[in-house]
Parts: sequence; structure tokens; C-alpha cells
Amino acid sequence: MSGFPFVFPAAPDWRVDWAELTEQFEWIQAMRDCPQDAEYHAEGDVWTHAGMVCRVLAGLDDFRALPETGRATLFAAALLHDVAKPGCTRIEDGRITSRGHSIRGAITARRIMWERGVSFTVREQVCALVRHHQAPFHLIDRTDAQRTVFFISQTARCDLLAILAQADARGRTCADQAQLLAMIELFREYCREQQCLLGPREFPSAHSRFLYFRTPARDPGYLAHEDFRCEAIVMSGLPGAGKDTWIARHAAGLPQVSLDALREEIGAEPTGNQGAVIQAARETARSFLRSRTSFVWNATNLSREIRTQVVDLLAAYNARVRIVYVEAGCEGLSAQNRARNSVVPDSAIERMMDRWEVPDPTEAQRVEWWVNGEPLLH
Repeated sequence: MSGFPFVFPAAPDWRVDWAELTEQFEWIQAMRDCPQDAEYHAEGDVWTHAGMVCRVLAGLDDFRALPETGRATLFAAALLHDVAKPGCTRIEDGRITSRGHSIRGAITARRIMWERGVSFTVREQVCALVRHHQAPFHLIDRTDAQRTVFFISQTARCDLLAILAQADARGRTCADQAQLLAMIELFREYCREQQCLLGPREFPSAHSRFLYFRTPARDPGYLAHEDFRCEAIVMSGLPGAGKDTWIARHAAGLPQVSLDALREEIGAEPTGNQGAVIQAARETARSFLRSRTSFVWNATNLSREIRTQVVDLLAAYNARVRIVYVEAGCEGLSAQNRARNSVVPDSAIERMMDRWEVPDPTEAQRVEWWVNGEPLLH
């Protein structure tokens, strides 16, 4: 399949050359000698486990029955599902733990595949599978199971997630393997019952979806009333991705809350304390919101946490929120950053990539993805 930097298993032999893959990728080599808790991974280190998972996956009938894109996507997720364990593994109270490796793994996987030119749609599906790869093991024990699967389904195919989890469970040595496999089947059946196994759970409207994920115990079938005061466009993307170009082409008539402009006005450095800049941005936004004026919030907004803070402010004034995520390829980003009036240092971009999370449909009433100047349909 074009765009993938590795060969994935295919008929007739469904071969996985783990030694070749290890030699090809430094991030696989980094898994060597990374320990795991023997209670759950008696097979050994992360590298051993990852190789077992990939070989088990290649042998599953459900995997072999998938079309080429599905197999490539799942195999990439299997390769990358524990990619962040070497950086997250710690000894706590005498036990080995890798807490947070799923979230961190999704960010790492995004960077790896972006640098290698994997298509946006496939890449983000892989990242979602990595992000949620442990969910099928624990879903039924959660008190918020419905909300959890609805949330997962907005970005990850739950049927693919179940196949990945099955390979993950079989690709290890542990006493509770049978229990894990039973939990995976329950996850699969629950997703089917909740109408989100093969695609995202649907809501009566985009606003209903937005409110469901913001409001505890909300009925997912409720059609939310819409009475917006204005529309706020929240830009998101790395420096040099093309946010200013998008605004010039699609929102030139709207006023802006521009963090770059505010930094210049205040005299703040991009790498320094941003407290004064953020406070000035929020005050400017409030003036637009109070006067019911639609506007653009122009900043990188790369992490979900930062976007949530912005969206919370906008939603409090009953604005319709439209997140526009803009992305350029690796080489294009570098060239466009160098062409900026104020070039962002490579070291600063590296730090930003450590919190690079692409917006998902739960974050606003409307979320758009523009890659290399072209819109992607959701």
C-alpha cells in the first residue's frame, strides 16, 4: 500500500519479518530491554511482546479478511501500540508500570507516520487505535461504559480495536489471558448493541454530540436546541502549517484574536511565559462574544487541553464553535516556517510536537481538517 514505510503481512504466507523490522526502525529497537511486569507480561521485554502481537495478528482470520487498507492500518497499530513504553516505564512501589503510554504512544505514532508521509486519514486511525488499545480489556468494568465507547468510536473503528486487542492479549504470557479475551468479546458485543462497532455513534445533530460529551448523564438521543450568538473559528496547527493562508482565503472578513499579534503588541517572546498574552486574548475574545461578533481565534492550539480551555470560554457565551485544523507535510512545514516573518525555532516546534493532538469531532459543533491546502471530508 502506497505511503506505508513497512511491508505488512499479506497472502499467501502472511509473513512477519520481525528482525528486518527491528533493523529498519529505531523506535522498535528502543523496545529492547524495556521491562514489563511479569504478572501481565511473563514473555519478557516490550520488544518481545510487540513481535508476538504482530505475528499473532497476522494469523487471525479477522485480520486476513480485511481489505488492504484495513490490514495496513491494523498492522501499523500493532507495531506502534507500545511505542511509548520505553519512555513511560517506571518502578513504583516495587512494580513495573508504564502509566500513560497509550496517550503518549498516539502522539509518538503521529510524529513517526507524519515524517514518513502516511496519509492523514490512515495515520489518524492508527493513532486512535494506539490511544485506545487498552480500552477493550476494561470497558465492562467502567460505570461510564456507554460514554466511553461513544467517545472512542468518534475516532477509532471499534471492530478494528477489538481485533488489535485480541492480538495484544494473545501476544503475551499471562495467567488471565482467557479473561482478557472474554472481555474483548463483551466489548465487541457492547459496541454492536450501542451502534458504534463499525463507525462513529451518530447523534441527532452536531450540537447534540458536542453537548453530550460536555454534559454528564445526558441522553445521546436528545435533539439539542440551537440559538447561537455568533460563530468562533478556532485555528489549530503547527507553525508554518498554513493557518494564516487559510484565514486569508476563507475568513478574511472576520476580526481576529491573534496570539502572534498580541505577543508583538505586548513585547512577549514566543518561548517565554504566555500568561499576559493569553489573558489579553481572552479579554479580546470576550469583547467579540459580548457584542455577538463572529471572529477567528488564531493560535497553534495543538493540545486538546489548550483547545478545551478556549472552547469552554466560547461555549459559555453560547457561540457556535468551529475548529479548523491545518496541516502541511514534513518538508512543506519546514519551508513554510522559514518563509514566515517571524520564524519559529526548530527547538520550539519540537516541544510543540510533544503535545500534538489532532482535534476530533467531540471538541466542537464543527471540526474541519485541511491537509496541504485541501479539505478532508469526515
